[in-house]
Amino acid sequence: MSESKQHSMDDLLAIMARLRDPQNGCPWDVQQDFATIAPYTIEEAYEVADAIDRKDWHDLRDELGDLLLQVVFHAQMAREKGLFEFADVAHAISDKMVRRHPHVFGDESYDDLDAQKQGWEDIKAAERAAKGEQHDDSALAGVSRGLPEWKRALKLQERAAKVGFDWPDEQPVLDKLLEEVDEVRAEFANGRDRQRLQDEIGDVLFVVVNLARHADVDFSQALRHANAKFERRFRAMEQLAHEDGKSLAEHDLAAQEALWQRAKRLHDTPA
Repeated sequence: MSESKQHSMDDLLAIMARLRDPQNGCPWDVQQDFATIAPYTIEEAYEVADAIDRKDWHDLRDELGDLLLQVVFHAQMAREKGLFEFADVAHAISDKMVRRHPHVFGDESYDDLDAQKQGWEDIKAAERAAKGEQHDDSALAGVSRGLPEWKRALKLQERAAKVGFDWPDEQPVLDKLLEEVDEVRAEFANGRDRQRLQDEIGDVLFVVVNLARHADVDFSQALRHANAKFERRFRAMEQLAHEDGKSLAEHDLAAQEALWQRAKRLHDTPA
């Protein structure tokens, strides 16, 4: 534990209120609203995931703080508008966790994890009904439209799989992926209609998410690893080019490919 002053949650709330003070606060913070802060909230959640992926626990502490600040920021803006307070946020999630875990905080019991997951979905459906939301019997009911699209694709696929609409293993998914890639090739050959290309490339991405699901691979983590690998190799290329006395941009594509292969052999480590 650090020997510096230990701040409480109340301290953080007070700091955020000061930053938002119209007269004496930070001009940038004062100008923000829910819409402008929302992208930062999403970004900070990904920064948390990245720190976990790198097993950088010191960085994780800092990133969790950044994510907490986003919650405090939104709560402060809501307080200013008379919508709700931070305490209401804490109360709402506490109440929800107790309500959705009757096997922990009540007398409910489940035979296995699948039964628990179904119980969770039943409770969520009851919550939607209590809010007056239109009843929806679809297996896809309740899949949020606010999720990152890859995550929403995954949840839609998982819901469909629960009622048996799923491939038995990865082989037909691989076959479907090849089929969708061929359709993209056809669109490029047929004139590059932008809307049709968007549709066909979307189909490819949807199937890739499905393939990751069948492989029990986290799509987001796999893409983070791919990004990290590309960045590692590309920076190695730049260093190799510099050692040859040229910038990377001064090499033609064939020379850059040769540098890429050298970077893979000499500077890469398994992702």
